[in-house]
Amino acid sequence: MELIVIAMILLLLVGALFVIPRSNRKGKARGTHPSVTTKTIRTYTKEEVSLHNTRTDCWIIVKDKVYNVTPYVEEHPGGDAILNNAGGDSTKGFYGPQHATRVFDMVDEFYIGDLKN
Repeated sequence: MELIVIAMILLLLVGALFVIPRSNRKGKARGTHPSVTTKTIRTYTKEEVSLHNTRTDCWIIVKDKVYNVTPYVEEHPGGDAILNNAGGDSTKGFYGPQHATRVFDMVDEFYIGDLKN
């Protein structure tokens, strides 16, 4: 009886090897470093960012990175507070105590480039 249980467990483990992905690199060439990207990072001046300062066209700067948060404006839990720094630097407000830590993960989906020095 014990031998059958052990054999079943081994079969399940071996079967799991075929079901569970071996790597998160599906579709990526071997030998490439995961942090290396072929996408060119665009840069924007403060003047360019300042033109995007409305509810329907809202860009912000956080730590010299530019984000197009237009799709998020209506969903923002703080209401129109997101518009306080529309077209400008929102670093101070972004790192304020009102934001949960999940905001740091979700902001990446709105990243469009870096601020030019």
